[in-house]
Amino acid sequence: MTKRLPADLLPPRMDALARLPVFLALDGKRAVMAGGNAQAAWKAELLSAAGATVEVFAPAPGEEMLALAGKPPRGAILIRAWGWSASVFAGAAVAVGAFEHDGDAAEFAAAARAAGVPVNAIDKPAFCDFAFGAIVNRSPLVIGISTDGAAPVFGMAVRAKIESMIPKGFARWAEAARHWRQAVFSSGISNPARRRFWQTFASYAAIHPDREPTQSDFDGFLAETMDERASADNGSVTLVGAGPGDPELLTLRAVRALQSADIILVDDLVAPAILDFSRREAKKMLVGKTGHGPSCKQEEINALMVMLAKAGKRVVRLKGGDPMIFGRATEEIAACRAAGIPVEVVPGISAAQGAASRLGVSLTHRAKARRLQYVTGHGADGRLPDDIDWASIADPTATTIVYMPAKTLAAFSAAATARGLDAATPAVAVINATRPDELVIPSTVADLPARLAATAIGGPVVVMIGRVFDRVAAAEEAAREASQAAG
Repeated sequence: MTKRLPADLLPPRMDALARLPVFLALDGKRAVMAGGNAQAAWKAELLSAAGATVEVFAPAPGEEMLALAGKPPRGAILIRAWGWSASVFAGAAVAVGAFEHDGDAAEFAAAARAAGVPVNAIDKPAFCDFAFGAIVNRSPLVIGISTDGAAPVFGMAVRAKIESMIPKGFARWAEAARHWRQAVFSSGISNPARRRFWQTFASYAAIHPDREPTQSDFDGFLAETMDERASADNGSVTLVGAGPGDPELLTLRAVRALQSADIILVDDLVAPAILDFSRREAKKMLVGKTGHGPSCKQEEINALMVMLAKAGKRVVRLKGGDPMIFGRATEEIAACRAAGIPVEVVPGISAAQGAASRLGVSLTHRAKARRLQYVTGHGADGRLPDDIDWASIADPTATTIVYMPAKTLAAFSAAATARGLDAATPAVAVINATRPDELVIPSTVADLPARLAATAIGGPVVVMIGRVFDRVAAAEEAAREASQAAG
């Protein structure tokens, strides 16, 4: 086996953005509004709500604009009963115009840009430097949603969904966070401790969104953080199950661990999308362990975890599937405990569970399986283990899950059938379970090794054997016969 050293894992580049979400600070600044119709009134209301003083240039402002000017939400709205000119942009932070014709919008946009003022021509994206989008307002928590003008109705539907998920009481907690931020900074606690304070704060707010935050809440959060400070500042290790690949299968606890980690040690089999849930500031290191390929030695991974934790880092050891199923977790836990490092485990959805869920197959169907067993496809030397209980594999009432079987499946199949397993027993290989490129190969115990060997494998493989998969094999056979008939 080729030796491999731990290496920094560079974060993936940001995908292309149709718009850059930017939140403008407009409190006390001047905004220019051209036009006085209902559309202009709505945009003027947004600008005023953000604290801007809005000058509206409209010879004949509508009723909505006049009513708004009489009772603005925050910043003053000043009606100028004449049209705009190039001079009005001097000192403005933004400019917004409501125009019926493209020519008028183009002229307004050109004048604003010449004065160095970002401009928005309502419903005319060709003349816009910025867009407003849909807004979820829990100020100071503000969420903006944009579809780049492609599907405004869809944007509103997304907003409605988020509105239902974000309690209105979050506004009070966000305001409390703004008031307490300096007090937390001045408390003298470390950066990791401050992060724990805000994690405690966020967890409590999520459970009690309708409570009014009080000083006693602040004192309690700080006391809890201080109680944990001595041990936590010495660092810790958390073994986190990343699941089979679909990021939506991460547990809430796994997400919290990723978001609080200083350093994440990542297995090769972890889907890249999982890391999107981690803090961008966290350092990621690839400590890949792949069967029959370049691998980091387990002893080196153990030593690295301990060294980083002793340096005061919160270390997450991120593993595909569940860390307690063929994940070498016992050795890593033992290394941490021997060094006096706090260690905990966050379980994950196993590859078998993920694959079975996509197939719609119960692994313990009461009419077809009395037990479920997990077996490794290769031992420490990369070969088929010589201590497998073949009698249990041959049991027709068992569902068997074989991990890491790609190179040894032929030998496994031959040994199992030689010791009594029916060669016609249904078997399914699943590559990249739950991921977008998932591939399912249904077959029999006898035929699956050849079919898997003829397949390009670009990810983790799990093989599942047992009568519970008979419908999967039957469905494939029916599809094959239909294809041949059509041909």
